[in-house]
Amino acid sequence: MPVTLTRRAVILLAIASAIVTANAYYIHPIIGHVAEEFGVSNALVGAVPALNQIALALGILLLLPLGDRLSNRKLTTVFLAAQVVALLIMAVAQSFWLFVAGSTLLGFFTITPYLLPAFVSKRVSVERLGTVTAILTTGVIAGVLISRTGAGIVGEYLGWRHIYWIAAALMAAATLVVPLLLDDDIVAAGEVRKATYGQLISSLVDLLKGHPAVIVSGAIQGLSFAVFLTVWLGIGLHLTSPEMGFGVDDVGYLAAFSALNLMTTPSLGRLADRIGPMLTRTIAVCIQFLGVITLFFSDSGYWILLLPISLMSVAGPVVDITGRMTLLTQDSVIRTRLMTLYVVIMFLGGGLGSWGGTIAFELGGWLGTCILAAFFSALAVGFSLSRLNAD
Repeated sequence: MPVTLTRRAVILLAIASAIVTANAYYIHPIIGHVAEEFGVSNALVGAVPALNQIALALGILLLLPLGDRLSNRKLTTVFLAAQVVALLIMAVAQSFWLFVAGSTLLGFFTITPYLLPAFVSKRVSVERLGTVTAILTTGVIAGVLISRTGAGIVGEYLGWRHIYWIAAALMAAATLVVPLLLDDDIVAAGEVRKATYGQLISSLVDLLKGHPAVIVSGAIQGLSFAVFLTVWLGIGLHLTSPEMGFGVDDVGYLAAFSALNLMTTPSLGRLADRIGPMLTRTIAVCIQFLGVITLFFSDSGYWILLLPISLMSVAGPVVDITGRMTLLTQDSVIRTRLMTLYVVIMFLGGGLGSWGGTIAFELGGWLGTCILAAFFSALAVGFSLSRLNAD
C-alpha cells in the first residue's frame, strides 16, 4: 500500500510545483523587451507563450497517462531534467525561433504540476481532498506570482536573459530534490499496468465519452486560463508601451499584488468541500467576469488596475480547484488519465488566450485586450451555469 502523505510532504510538493510552473510565466512582464531584442512584432512574439501552452497540452496528452502505469518518481525525474535543458536553450538563444523552440520544449515537459494532484489524491483521505488540492494549487499560484514579479525586477535591472539562467538553476535543484518526496508505488489496476502505451492513449477516448464532466470542466478552466493570459500579456504590452512608459519591474510589482490569492485560495478550497465544487465554481466565474468588466475603466491608470486584478486573482484559482475536484473523486485507477483530458483542454484554451491576447492588443490596443477577455469570461459563466442546472 502507498504511504499516506503528511501535510509537510504536500507543502514541499507544492513548492516544487511553484518552481516548475514559474517557467511558463517569466515571459509576461518581459514580453515587450523580448520582442524588441529579436526585432519581432507584438503579434509574432505571442508565439512564445502560445506554443509553450500548446506544447504543454500535447505533452500532457502523450506523457501524463503514463502516471497510471509507471513510477511517478522516475517520470518526474525525466521531465524535470528535460526542462533544465530547455531553459538553457532559452538563456543562450540568439535567434527568435531558437528561443521559441526552447520555450516549446519547456512546455512539452511541464508535466510535474499535473502529475502530482492525481499522485497525492491516492495518498490522502477523501475528506482532505479539497484542502490538499488547494495547497497544491496554491503552489502553482505562487509560481505564477513569483515568476512575474521576479522576472519584472530581474529583467529591468539585469536583463531578461538572467531570468532563464536563474530558472535553470532552480530547476536543477528541483530535479535533485523532488524524486526524494515521491514513492514508486503505482495505484492502478492490473489491466492498466499491463496495458501497452497505445492502449493507454486510446483509452482516453473511451474515458472522455464516459465522463462528459471532463469536457465541461476543462472548457471552463480553459476559458478562465485564457482570460488570465489575455489580461496579463495585455498588461505587459500596455504598461511598457511608449504611451504608458512603465518599466517591466512595474508590471512585476503589479503581479505581486495578486498574491492576495495565496491567502484566499486555501479557505475557498475548504468552501468547495462544504458546498460542493459546482456551486463554488459558478460563484468564482461570476466574480471573474465582474473583474474583467472593470478592466474597461482602467486603460489610463496604473493603480486602478488593482481592483480588477484583485477580483480575478481571487476567482481564477478557485475555478481550477473546483474543476479538478470533479475529476479527483473518480476511481483512483483513472484519475491521472482524467486529469490528462482536463489539462489538455485547459491548455488549448491557454494557447488560444496567449496568442489571441497579443493579436488583440496589436489590433485594438488595451480595448482589444478587454473585449477578448470579456468574451472568454462570458463563455465561462455560461458553461458553468449550464452545468450547475444540469446537476
